Amino acid sequence: MKTKKILYSVLLIALPFVWTSCSDLLDVEPEDQITKENFYQSEADFQAATGPLYNKVWFDFNDKFYYGLGDGRSDNLYAPYSDYVYPFTDLSETGLTGPLVSAWGSLYNVIQQSNNVIIGISDSNVNTTIKNKYIAEARFMRGTAYWYLASLWGDAIISTDPRELVKNPIVNKSPMKDVYEFAIRDLEFAAKYLPEQAGQAGRLTKYSAFGMLSRVYLSFSGVSDNPNSGTRKQEYLDLAKKAALKVFNSGPYKLLANYADLFKIDNNNNPESMFALQWVPNGDYGVNNTQQAYFALGSDITGDDAAWGYWTRASYNILQEYESKDARRKATWMGDDDFYPEINKSNGGYTVDHTKDFLTVKKGVVGSTKDNAKTTRMNSGLNTYMLRLGEVYLNYAEATLGNNASTADPLAIAGVNALRQRAGLDPKTTLTYADIIHERRVELCMEGQYWYDLVRRSYYKQQEVINYVTAQNRGTIVPILYDSATNTVSIDPSKSNSTRSIGVIDATIFVLPYPESELVQNPLLRENPVPYQFTEEKIKDLF
Repeated sequence: MKTKKILYSVLLIALPFVWTSCSDLLDVEPEDQITKENFYQSEADFQAATGPLYNKVWFDFNDKFYYGLGDGRSDNLYAPYSDYVYPFTDLSETGLTGPLVSAWGSLYNVIQQSNNVIIGISDSNVNTTIKNKYIAEARFMRGTAYWYLASLWGDAIISTDPRELVKNPIVNKSPMKDVYEFAIRDLEFAAKYLPEQAGQAGRLTKYSAFGMLSRVYLSFSGVSDNPNSGTRKQEYLDLAKKAALKVFNSGPYKLLANYADLFKIDNNNNPESMFALQWVPNGDYGVNNTQQAYFALGSDITGDDAAWGYWTRASYNILQEYESKDARRKATWMGDDDFYPEINKSNGGYTVDHTKDFLTVKKGVVGSTKDNAKTTRMNSGLNTYMLRLGEVYLNYAEATLGNNASTADPLAIAGVNALRQRAGLDPKTTLTYADIIHERRVELCMEGQYWYDLVRRSYYKQQEVINYVTAQNRGTIVPILYDSATNTVSIDPSKSNSTRSIGVIDATIFVLPYPESELVQNPLLRENPVPYQFTEEKIKDLF
């Protein structure tokens, strides 16, 4: 966990929120003196302390792992020459895979910086109501990080005080069920104490927490000792629905009218965004969004040399998902002859011009500095969605479906149809799991979500998901032709299939290996988990 580095590195405090940059970091006394003597004395201090929880601590997660794991491992994305994507797609990652190691460190950076904030605010003499609001903000971040750890590694180290890990870094991990429970308790605290309205653009509200709870409850509903039980716990399905209903009935969020507008810089912190990482336009390394550099087809898009996305492509498998009129495809993937007026504006827009045998990433690609002054080399300036209202609609639909074969629930259907109609598609009259997982895949494609959808299913229908991944036939590279006008993919009869090596597809694919460096530092990670001792009383009055 590199705890000493986390604790003794400079405290991540910057003013004002959203404009955090490396040059803003305070170069002051050791962290414990800041906490106890010089800081956390006012609400302004609390805002400054929580600001970096929206960007810097997530940087290594966002840089490559967000999409490499979420979309690469689920076979939405394939990049045969990018070692931050293909190990996940090929199911061949190890404890030495760079993005895996970085993501583990980033998630624990989120956790330990959140812990620092919680400790600092808790010890403050400021009014309790104000304190709870910002502790809730930090606990939301910590709970979200633990949901990722539970989903990816299962058993993980639960920490609430980094000072204890400095004293003794060799500690037991806790079982996955306890990691989930810890995440849920953090998010429930956040839902109780976060404000109704965001105090500043991009900050969390209590409905952000309810939205995240709809995801985490839904995930946890399938967890049991039998990964092929075929059923989910109704208690948690009902909680997922209740959490989503809080968002629908009381929250300030609403869908944007145009799907493609979600991914434009000027629409950062739009009404659909419930939690987004807040990257700093023209900011220093560490608070910048690098993703465009890895996605952009060429330098004619970015206006500089940072355009390495030619071989970062849509898989044949994902292209088969799109219906012919689905506008989401063009907003997610660039195909030959697609036109984008927001790119290369000075020349009247950008038309993709290459052969019809591949598509590259559009989502996250915004153009050059000439197109928007907030974009610079290796920094698109675009927020990263971690949760938006569209997902909560889908969470509600899946929780309503529950253990049934189909549902005609009016609210579930209305939510899914709102997404489909925005995409230019015909509405549904009933919903099955196949309908919902299809919508999740295309609606949230390249937003780092689909692998977690498969993991959630594997908790109670593991063999079904193993069969699904096997049927993706990842070891065969199929030459394609793509008609951008009709979203139609076909096999190119003039070329032959080729092959690539992939890992074994069995139950082990649902749990990532621990970073090798962490196993060396903490040998107890190799041992059986030890149950976590919960001492805080669980919140019982949310619904």
